[in-house]
Amino acid sequence: MNDDALEKLRQQIDDIDQQLLELFNRRARCAVEVAEVKRALSDESDEGIDFFRPDREAQVINRMKTLNQGPLSDDEVGRLIREVMSACLALEQPLKIAYLGPEGTFTQSAALKHFGHSVTTVPMSSIPDVFNSVESGHADYGLVPVENSTEGVVSHTLDMFMNSNLKVCGEVEIPIHHHLAMRSQNVSEIKHVYSHQQSFAQCRRWLDQNLPGIERIPVSSNAEAARLASVESDAAAICGLPAVEIFDLKICYENIEDLSDNSTRFVIIGKQDVDPSGNDKTSLLISTKNVPGALLGLLQPLADHGISMNKIESRPAQGLKWAYVFFIDIDGHQQDPEVAKALNELKQQAALFKILGSYPKATL
Repeated sequence: MNDDALEKLRQQIDDIDQQLLELFNRRARCAVEVAEVKRALSDESDEGIDFFRPDREAQVINRMKTLNQGPLSDDEVGRLIREVMSACLALEQPLKIAYLGPEGTFTQSAALKHFGHSVTTVPMSSIPDVFNSVESGHADYGLVPVENSTEGVVSHTLDMFMNSNLKVCGEVEIPIHHHLAMRSQNVSEIKHVYSHQQSFAQCRRWLDQNLPGIERIPVSSNAEAARLASVESDAAAICGLPAVEIFDLKICYENIEDLSDNSTRFVIIGKQDVDPSGNDKTSLLISTKNVPGALLGLLQPLADHGISMNKIESRPAQGLKWAYVFFIDIDGHQQDPEVAKALNELKQQAALFKILGSYPKATL
């Protein structure tokens, strides 16, 4: 390729970039107009305004992925559209997202993946604090971990739903990659390793093989592990890439998790009900009556109406010895006719019945 051909391609790119800029701003102006219409309708009806619509955003992303003809991958297109929507939403109403901190955790990464980088993320010190921040109105939404593909459910999150009126408004999944990082890359200097207890469990085999006998010190988060490693010359941390970058560490070994497909699912909590998006999931909290075959009786309506159950987890019922509540995820939205029929039958049989929320399945 000669210089003239290269220059022509660069000019094409410049022209396309200019068109993109014009289209971005055109979309942004539409978003501002949408906000004005929503405010006018709210003034007329005295109802609150839902600037963030999880169902609408999921529909937009899925539609663009369907229309995509490459060479960009569907997921890359989805990420680009998410950031455009995030920037436009910030013009309508800037959002505050509470998450399980500190800065640099996988939970923050999940929040930015779901909401885009034009939101304000607010770190909280515990899962109850995330719930409290949303309930009090200090944050618009919260994001908390609910299960890991290798270590199972996050019991603190499930327990919070027993007494909270917040709803599940969405979900996001991220792959979990752990790195061993320190101030230098001299592994021979390592005398102890900091990490969250769950990360130690996910990297146990690698640590046994590569750092046998080295002290493992559990801390509150991988971001805290990275912070400690950044001030101690003989310490390393198991942490994710955001924490590595924030605390200016050097990666000694990448992807040291024992299972390469390790991932964590997070849920978005808020005060709003979410309309159907066309590809939804519903989460339930149910307890059975203390009679033989009670659990089977609860699950039978799902089978009778062709509803697929994705997950069921049990937790001890608060204040009742040897009694349990069940957290169940099913396919479909509570407004779907067959789902609604099944849920109505479940409600008649259950000692406790609570719909935690219907929401779009993870799009990215």
